[in-house]
Amino acid sequence: MTKPDSNMHEMQPAELVRTEAAALELLASRLDGAMAEPFARAVEMILRCGEQSGRVVVTGMGKSGIVAQKIAATLSSTGSPALFLHPAEAVHGDLGVLMAGDVVIALSASGETEEILRLLVHLKRKGDALISLCCNLQSTLAQSSDVALDCSVEREAGGLNLAPTASTTAMLALGDALAIAVSQRKGFRAEDFAELHPGGKLGKRLAKVSELMHSGAAVPVVSPATAMTDVIYEMSSKKLGITTVQQEGQLRGVISDGDLRRLLEREGGAALSKTAGEAMNPHPKTIAANELAAKALAILEERKITSLVVVDAEQKVEGVLHLHDLWGVEMI
Repeated sequence: MTKPDSNMHEMQPAELVRTEAAALELLASRLDGAMAEPFARAVEMILRCGEQSGRVVVTGMGKSGIVAQKIAATLSSTGSPALFLHPAEAVHGDLGVLMAGDVVIALSASGETEEILRLLVHLKRKGDALISLCCNLQSTLAQSSDVALDCSVEREAGGLNLAPTASTTAMLALGDALAIAVSQRKGFRAEDFAELHPGGKLGKRLAKVSELMHSGAAVPVVSPATAMTDVIYEMSSKKLGITTVQQEGQLRGVISDGDLRRLLEREGGAALSKTAGEAMNPHPKTIAANELAAKALAILEERKITSLVVVDAEQKVEGVLHLHDLWGVEMI
């Protein structure tokens, strides 16, 4: 077993995390100061690339490459088409993925990574813009870049001060900042995000009401003249705890289980002689089909109701959304 180096400072877990947090604070102060202008130029370059149908190609070697893959994924999921290019594979044929008009983001802590530097001549020949994330702005990569963003840190986390830790954390945060800044400039909306994330819990949270509602024959419908016995039958058969009261497809009101219970408490047996038009709530809460499911959930919880009628601009009924349809959805 190798004997520990007595000169090495052994950092405790909390100190390791604080070292990385300090690196992020240093990065934030640069973005508020000297790096604000180059960061803004990098954002503009990515925006212009997108306007010209170009892509963002992110590259890095080793641990920087792992961070580069995550940055490419974040860009793609926030509306900026991006891909990861392995620098070692690039010079063995994968350079073919590069197209004129692309923007390349290269990650290298030293700025002297051999595999990255071998790409520079090919990038310059194609005329692609180059943004670098480096810890040394005097390095070959930084000096060859159209924009160089400083990711330097005071020290890496860990007693040896060798393994890329705080520096890769700073790179990752800077890549996230670029992706989100670009998406904000593009006016990227929650609806756009939903289209790119259709699966899982997140997909359901961002689903449209139209994707989750009951529609067609599943919608309970009665007319204002329908007898209460038939109203009860319609509500029971459709199992949504509600029925819409419609006339020529337009919503006139709703009757819920709660409305029926309160009517029976007030009227007793006489309640069964009422018509739907006499028993309905003429001002029900409704929602549009293109709203997010999370908004529907917020309305249901605020109003303490279990169903929403989905209508268009002319109050034509398009469906009914039940609280059970929203299980797994989180409010936003």
